[in-house]
Amino acid sequence: MNRTHWAVKDEDLLQHLKQRNLLPAQATPNSRVHVLPPVAIDLQASSVGEFIKVVLSQPHDDKEIFYRGHSKSTYRLEPSLFRKDGKGNYLYRNAEDRLYRELLVSNSPDFESDIYTLDRLVRMQHFSMPTRLLDISSNPLIALYFACKSHLDPETPAEVVIFTVDQAQMKYFDSDTASCVANLARLTGADKAGIDFSITAKVKFNKQPSVKRLLHFVKEEKSFFEPRILPSDLQSVLCIKGKRNNSRITFQSGAFLLFGHDAVLSETGTPEIGVKRIAITSKEKILGELDQLNINESTVFPYIENSARYIANKHSFKPPSI
Repeated sequence: MNRTHWAVKDEDLLQHLKQRNLLPAQATPNSRVHVLPPVAIDLQASSVGEFIKVVLSQPHDDKEIFYRGHSKSTYRLEPSLFRKDGKGNYLYRNAEDRLYRELLVSNSPDFESDIYTLDRLVRMQHFSMPTRLLDISSNPLIALYFACKSHLDPETPAEVVIFTVDQAQMKYFDSDTASCVANLARLTGADKAGIDFSITAKVKFNKQPSVKRLLHFVKEEKSFFEPRILPSDLQSVLCIKGKRNNSRITFQSGAFLLFGHDAVLSETGTPEIGVKRIAITSKEKILGELDQLNINESTVFPYIENSARYIANKHSFKPPSI
């Protein structure tokens, strides 16, 4: 009840509140709209060895492969910015530009080295600000760790999602398309709503007032950028390799899916981004095996307080089993 937000982000907060009589018992425990009925599972693993075999058995061809771990198999493939409450209201999306600017105002020194808006969004994501980014990893074992780390209920199904992307479709931190999509974060809700995506003619589309404002933001980081934004680009989901500008992204081999305006990634994948799922069981056992491979809280979250907590727990007295 008194730890910082990251300490309980994967727990059932409503259940904890009800146990302490801080929430009526009749409250609906799954009121978040970003939770959905289970999607068909393609593969299964109950140990690190089985998981590695499954991962290595997947065809790669000329694809880039990324992974994401879900402690529950009912989580949607959507960024935190797009989440809704139980009544279908967006929790953060309509205030996206204010979230972006308020964090810059209050923590300016942390963003001094960032050149692009995408760099800032990556850093904001790192600090748990809702953004239009969805974390993925090029390291399957990191995704497996995240799938298992909330293992209090061993019966709760977990999953690792596999994403496959054509190498030609990959974008990098300095991509022009990524700059256009990322700078949507700086437009007000009214500006984003004012973009008419039915206009397919490139010149006419770029002459819209809201798009001109977007172009202004893009030119701040790319002064020679020309007004050639495609409406389809602004509504796409991009797979991005960003700068590894902090130790957490480096240790987690982090990459991102960047969601455009009203963009939705189908739970079964798209022609651009393939999606498969591995069902994960025996989560506590897998965490022990990952620890033997030096994948644990201390290495995945490389901060001194996490290392201290991991070391203290590892060496604490444990009564012998009878």
